[in-house]
Amino acid sequence: MNFIRNIIGVTAGLLVAGLIITLGIRMNPKWVTFQAFSPFKHWANFLRSMQHDEGFFWFLLFISGLSTTVGGVVTATIVKYGKAAYAILIGFIMLFIAVLDVVVFPYHPTFYKVLIFLTFFPFSWIGGKITEVMYKRREKRRIDAQIKGIKKTQSQ
Repeated sequence: MNFIRNIIGVTAGLLVAGLIITLGIRMNPKWVTFQAFSPFKHWANFLRSMQHDEGFFWFLLFISGLSTTVGGVVTATIVKYGKAAYAILIGFIMLFIAVLDVVVFPYHPTFYKVLIFLTFFPFSWIGGKITEVMYKRREKRRIDAQIKGIKKTQSQ
């Protein structure tokens, strides 16, 4: 059962990451050079039209990091064990996709090719840490509530 839950978690994290990247690209109307909702269907043509816009690639780095963090949090909240590890797995999968993107499509500037390696892993690690902090706080609140309940029953 955990295996299926883990697969669902990773899939959900990747879908959320892809959705955030799509919505991020759609935020700037001059970047929308495609008819479909998502730019990924015609990615080669889209990148060709953006190849001289360095601002787009800086934003793509930022939105990729943000999407990896949120995707990692989504994954870590779904899986039962190894939450940080699965969040980092989202970063590695996203990095693998980005490296394939750079290898297949020659339209990326050099700074983007270098910085993708410094973006995905740290942001996915941050997503895993966010989830760990959330779960530790929740566990602490649960324990504090139990202690208060015990003290209340002892005083009566």
